[in-house]
Amino acid sequence: MKKIDSLFAEYAESHQNPKNKTIHWICVPLIFFSILGFISLIPSPHILIKYYGFISVVSLLAIALVSIFYFRLSWKIAAIMIFIMLLFEHFIYYINISLPSSWLVFVIIFILSWIGQFYGHKIEGKKPSFLKDLQFLLIGPIWLLSFILKKWNIKY
Repeated sequence: MKKIDSLFAEYAESHQNPKNKTIHWICVPLIFFSILGFISLIPSPHILIKYYGFISVVSLLAIALVSIFYFRLSWKIAAIMIFIMLLFEHFIYYINISLPSSWLVFVIIFILSWIGQFYGHKIEGKKPSFLKDLQFLLIGPIWLLSFILKKWNIKY
């Protein structure tokens, strides 16, 4: 069994309840988005990418580090997650330039999403996987992505 499959299997153990899964489909991407939003607020130079917009150097570094983790598991998943993270950053940039207190948007998303996550695990009756191993914080988003890939019959 590939390492990614064993990680997905272990993650799935505490994500069997349909309500908990639905909550995860909403909250995991929002948490991921809000964390990228927090990172984007760290003061650093910004790079202008033609046809994309601006992105901070710190955000690019974070995306690169997360991508290394994903590439070690699956190059296809890593490539898709790079696209998703850059898409998120694109929207985050517009939130940051549109709202003087954009940090508050990210805080609200983050807190409400984690409340949802813990409520889902209360329904499930099992602790979140990341309490056992922090790498599961990065597995959650790609675990959801794996369902989309399976539905589209794409092997990761």
